[in-house]
Amino acid sequence: MIVIDTQIDVWIRPLAQELSELVFYSVQLFNQDFPLIVVWLAIAALWFTFYLRMINLRGFSHALKLLINPSPKKEAAGEISHFKALSTAISGTVGVGNIGGVAVAIALGGPGAAFWLFMAGFLAMSTKFVECTLGVKYRRINADGSVSGGPMYYLEHFFSVRNWPKVGKSLGSFYALSLVIGCLGIGNMFQSNQAYTQVLTITGGENSFLYGRGWLFGLLMASTVALVIVGGIRSIATAAAQIVPIMAVLYVVSAMLIIAMSAEHFPEAISLIFNSAFSWPSTQGGTVGAIIVGFQRALFSNEAGIGSASIAHSAVKTDEPVSEGLVALLEPFIDTMLICTLTSLVIVTTAIPNGLLDDRLGLEGIALTSAAFAHHISWAPYIIAVAALLFAFSTTIAWSYYGLKGWTYLFGEGDATQVIFKLGFCGFVALGCMIQLTAVLDFSDAMVFLIAVPNIIGLYLYGPEIKRDLADYLNRFTSNR
Repeated sequence: MIVIDTQIDVWIRPLAQELSELVFYSVQLFNQDFPLIVVWLAIAALWFTFYLRMINLRGFSHALKLLINPSPKKEAAGEISHFKALSTAISGTVGVGNIGGVAVAIALGGPGAAFWLFMAGFLAMSTKFVECTLGVKYRRINADGSVSGGPMYYLEHFFSVRNWPKVGKSLGSFYALSLVIGCLGIGNMFQSNQAYTQVLTITGGENSFLYGRGWLFGLLMASTVALVIVGGIRSIATAAAQIVPIMAVLYVVSAMLIIAMSAEHFPEAISLIFNSAFSWPSTQGGTVGAIIVGFQRALFSNEAGIGSASIAHSAVKTDEPVSEGLVALLEPFIDTMLICTLTSLVIVTTAIPNGLLDDRLGLEGIALTSAAFAHHISWAPYIIAVAALLFAFSTTIAWSYYGLKGWTYLFGEGDATQVIFKLGFCGFVALGCMIQLTAVLDFSDAMVFLIAVPNIIGLYLYGPEIKRDLADYLNRFTSNR
């Protein structure tokens, strides 16, 4: 197995390295690497926030009403409810990055990164609204009543109706192929590997029964994933609707408890966050460094601009695309403004005052967050481990659906085609626990963020149309209220 691992890495590494250098090309600002893909995502989020007149604020209360009391029309096309669509999309974004990635961001960018992370999440709500509205509007209803939607369909449609069908099909195919490749890494092998690592940690590490038996854990996880995804989006959405609230409440309540137990440091922590967010350049880059790191972590976490979430939202049972776009803007709020911000506050109120960021301790990522929890409650790392396990599993099932829709766009909606993908996907879940394919993961991550380029171009092109649709929807909603 080690030989296979090494050989695959040797084959893939040169291509993965070149692609990663292209996609994540960075410029240096105040000793901080500033990836241009983050600039691309951030500018889009900022633009749509102002272009749509702060839809992230204007549409928030209505989004909550739709979620709580959707009142769907029985004749409306689609497969799942607003809540299940939102749960599926959230399950695809909320992952170990919300726990470990935030700690890394604060370590690199200082406490001020927490403020800019929050602001990036706020702006990203607008991007989510646009791409998910388009996902529903240009989805396709298959003969069996199932739904296929996402950027590949609205990109194809835009150019096809303008007599450039080959351009549209090429962009759609590129997006779909990149999504299929990407789902095997960021939404598959990485998640199963992290889940195995966390379970191994809480069961004794080298003394654990699972030590050296990644294949066993991988097969168990692959089997569990298979049981869920075999039923398609309805089964995936049902599982997500059950898992997401549990894992969110578990982590949110635990984080708030830790913050409360460090209440004496809370005023100082808030002051530290704001002062660091607007400070002159320092060893951590000051304001610029905090902005860079905060935006990078937020946009990598909520995936606004990548377009993946629109695939899940496309399956919603509605005849009002804008309504689902409004529900979708809640994703960055939950993923980034709530969960990531709470993690930030745990780090700033507990880890920093108690010296847990000391380089001599060697704590970073999820280990740092876990140590901050454990400072007050010795068994708290078990909560982190369970949350990370749930995050990993939910992300995997969501990305299985994203990858499937990319696959069927390329190879058709036939049953045999779908079975082939699902079997292959589950095989990679097991593989992620057995071998370390670093180059494969790097390559897939690059492919996922590469698709943000054509997707956001599509969002800009559809901008005037979305603005008109939004105004029409809000006018009708106001008149019928």
